Amino acid sequence: MKLFSGFLKAAVMAVLLFFVASCSTYKKINYLQDLKPDSPEAIAINKGILIQPKDMISVVVSSRNPELAAMFNLPVVSYQAGAEITGGTSSQQRLMGYVVDNNGNIDFPILGEIEVAGMTRWELSKKIKKMLIDQNYIKDPVVTVQFMNFKVTVIGEVSRPNTYSIEGDKITILEALSLAGDLTIFGQRDNVAVIREQNGERVIHQLDLRSVELFNSPAYYLQQNDVVYVTPNTVRAGQSTINENNLKSVSMWVTISSFLATLATLIITATN
Repeated sequence: MKLFSGFLKAAVMAVLLFFVASCSTYKKINYLQDLKPDSPEAIAINKGILIQPKDMISVVVSSRNPELAAMFNLPVVSYQAGAEITGGTSSQQRLMGYVVDNNGNIDFPILGEIEVAGMTRWELSKKIKKMLIDQNYIKDPVVTVQFMNFKVTVIGEVSRPNTYSIEGDKITILEALSLAGDLTIFGQRDNVAVIREQNGERVIHQLDLRSVELFNSPAYYLQQNDVVYVTPNTVRAGQSTINENNLKSVSMWVTISSFLATLATLIITATN
């Protein structure tokens, strides 16, 4: 009877240890753990991504007088079999864009050099529209500005590390991680870095995906050319010294060893 009682106590202890370990794993993996259901939070206004040197943007001017507007638009370039041509039949066409120089300017037709760095696309649209009206070029201009090279890179412990081109001009860190197939089980949810270059400086923002404070981070909304790096946990770091071909067999032996150690502990406790 005493033997059975000792064995039962040991089994209960093993079960409790299992649930403690499970709770610890939950705290390491789940996102937004301190989020309160049905408790609305104010959404920070996203100003939008800012134009920076080396960006490529398209600017299209429209008007009820197409001939006037045409003077301010770059030509559409046609492509055929990978070669760039300027006329004839083609399978693909692309609007040419403006590359922002190192001083943050673009060379715009007729209007000349325009400073654009640090502006959103809407601000630039209003600026060019005002210049066209004030200088009596077009009375009713409609100016559309788009980013042509908005991309973010996601690397580290994600399922599909890659550089992703983004349509539009808004993407959150969670959306970018979704594009990359989410974090692997080896990624540290509390140690995600966003590497950002702006105003001639490189800044690194550290994010904790487990906390709602994520929403208040300046890196929650990504900027063009941001690099998202998901840090591997200690398990993955330890595996870096193991040959990938032997990984499955090593994991199997670790599991067997753990089982035998637990079984031996139960037997010793029961006999005592």
